[in-house]
Amino acid sequence: MTTENITTRTIVTPKGRRRRSARPYRQPSRSRWGTAARHAVMIVMVVVSLYPVLWMVVSSLRPEGAIFSNPSLLLTTFEWENYTYGWTALGTPFGQYLLNSGVIVLGSIIGNLLSCSLAAYAFARLRFRFQRPAFAYMLVTLMLPIHVVIVPQYILWAQLGLNDSFWPLIVPKFLATDAFFIFLMVQFIRGLPKELDEAARIDGAGHGRIFFQILLPLMMPALATTTIFTFIWVWNDFFSQLIFLTSPANYTVPIALRSFIDAQSSSSFGAMFAMSVVSIIPLVLIFAFGQKFLIKGIATTGLK
Repeated sequence: MTTENITTRTIVTPKGRRRRSARPYRQPSRSRWGTAARHAVMIVMVVVSLYPVLWMVVSSLRPEGAIFSNPSLLLTTFEWENYTYGWTALGTPFGQYLLNSGVIVLGSIIGNLLSCSLAAYAFARLRFRFQRPAFAYMLVTLMLPIHVVIVPQYILWAQLGLNDSFWPLIVPKFLATDAFFIFLMVQFIRGLPKELDEAARIDGAGHGRIFFQILLPLMMPALATTTIFTFIWVWNDFFSQLIFLTSPANYTVPIALRSFIDAQSSSSFGAMFAMSVVSIIPLVLIFAFGQKFLIKGIATTGLK
């Protein structure tokens, strides 16, 4: 049988009289130890999660023969040649691949922001026939893997003669094909007061003016969330870009990184790790500067 260290608190009343509180006061020592234990567990989990990234950074500064023989994070020598060699190892400067990915990402962001916001406004504010079935069909597309639709898309763009270009990767974004962002913005718009629309309609505003001048400025958290997710997903996209892009001059960052590994000849892992570090810098920056908008957009989505 254990006993707890319980004391009573003395409360001073305004008249100077003292009375004893009926509520027992527990010593906070156990609470402090529990908090310290939880923090220690979280720190260990963070270290375990970040170890592959840290190992990649460290391996980019090691000689080729010492990358897989030493799993530690301690460096004895700095092999800066991995960065200089990796920048030109594929025949084309790696900056060209960064530029190609940047063009596709920029076009995808603009397309998603424009088309998905318009589609979300239609679902959230307008009333038309088959609105609910159309919204349900839109949600069903969330469960379709890209492997189901990639073959018809490839045949379509091949018949148009636009394969091996950026158009198959950018144009679908202007057609509101990302149902996740439509749903995100629909939930956000539904949380905005309809009195704003009614007041603008009384002043003679139409749907275009209500959307662009009233609702769109209030949708900044949802738009920022869409921008960040689109950037990350398109920048890391490998499958779609591998299917549609065949010329080395049109390669993006994921395809270029894959080109460092050759199953039939020697692979340059040091250069690949070095360029991998270069390629994740934009992701770290976009997440660092947009984190508060991302959290705000997710937290406020769906609130009434």
